[in-house]
Formats: sequence, structure tokens, C-alpha cells
Amino acid sequence: MTPLDQQKALLRRQALARRAAARAALGADAPALLARAGLAALEGVEMAAQVVAGYWPLGDEADPRPLMRALAAAGAALCLPVVAGRGRPLLFRRWAPGQRLEAGPHGTRHPAAGMEALTPTLLLVPLLAFDGSGGRLGYGGGFYDRTLADLRAADPGVRALGLAFAAQRVDKLPLDRFDQRLDLIVTETGVA
Repeated sequence: MTPLDQQKALLRRQALARRAAARAALGADAPALLARAGLAALEGVEMAAQVVAGYWPLGDEADPRPLMRALAAAGAALCLPVVAGRGRPLLFRRWAPGQRLEAGPHGTRHPAAGMEALTPTLLLVPLLAFDGSGGRLGYGGGFYDRTLADLRAADPGVRALGLAFAAQRVDKLPLDRFDQRLDLIVTETGVA
């Protein structure tokens, strides 16, 4: 394990504790607060032209589902990620609120194999920690970094919006050349 990997591992443990405390402090209001802040941040974006990749929240992650429902009501097509395998970018399948999901690896939930594959133009991204320059600390599997790199190479207009709690912000994250920055980070208090 490199010194950078060790530093990130320590930050992940600390970030998990901060995120859990923030989620507990906000209680049941957290998803609605994030949805309002997300809608305000995306004001003026033509949703009918967007394919929005959300995610099914794990544990105390910021819950994107109310925001996803609002974006779908505004005309966006929704999809959810599918883990295609270790070291591979995520795939995305069409999803609509209320549709059944299947269990996936790492505790994830995703649309059934027969659902249409979509290429997102806007990704809602979970995270453990973030900094003021759009740096993101994930779980360490590199799934979103690989995915964003591929999507941005094919379409430079692809945007990534991180969803987090304000308490997840740190001064500066140790990033390497593979880490993809977020275009915007939204917390319960607004754009971070």
C-alpha cells in the first residue's frame, strides 16, 4: 500500500464517522433538504435533454431519491448504475421511481438486466468526503473515477454533481491522476 493509499484509507474511516453523525443530526429531513438544494443548483438546466444517473443509497449516504423523482417530473430520463465487475466502469440502466430493483454486489441495488442501457449526461455521485476544488473521496474501488473518465472522454459536456452533507467537507483531499473531480457539490445547505 502506497503512502497515498494509506492516507486515503485513514481519511475514509474518519469520513464515514463524520457522514454518519451528519446524517443522524439531520434526521428524516435530510433527503428533502438535499433535493431542494439540488433543484436550486440545477435551475435553468433543460431536464428534458438530460439522462440523469442517480444511485440507490447505501447506509447513511446522502439520499438522492427525492431529487431523482423531481428531476424525472421535470422531464429527465433516469438510470441507475450497475457494477459490471472489478476494475471496470459502471453501466447504467433505465429506471423510473417505483420500478423493482435487483440486488447487486457491495450491497447495491440496480434495475433488472432487461432494462434499456443509457448513457448519462448528468451523474449524481455519492461520496465520503469532498474539498473546495471538487475533489471527491469515494470508497476506493475507482468505479466512479473510471466511469467519469470514459464518459467525459466521449462527451466533454458530461457533468458530475456530488451529493453530500456539509460536514463531509475537508480542507484538501490527497488526489492522484486517476481521481475525477466533481463539477458541483450540493449539500443540505446549498452548493458547497
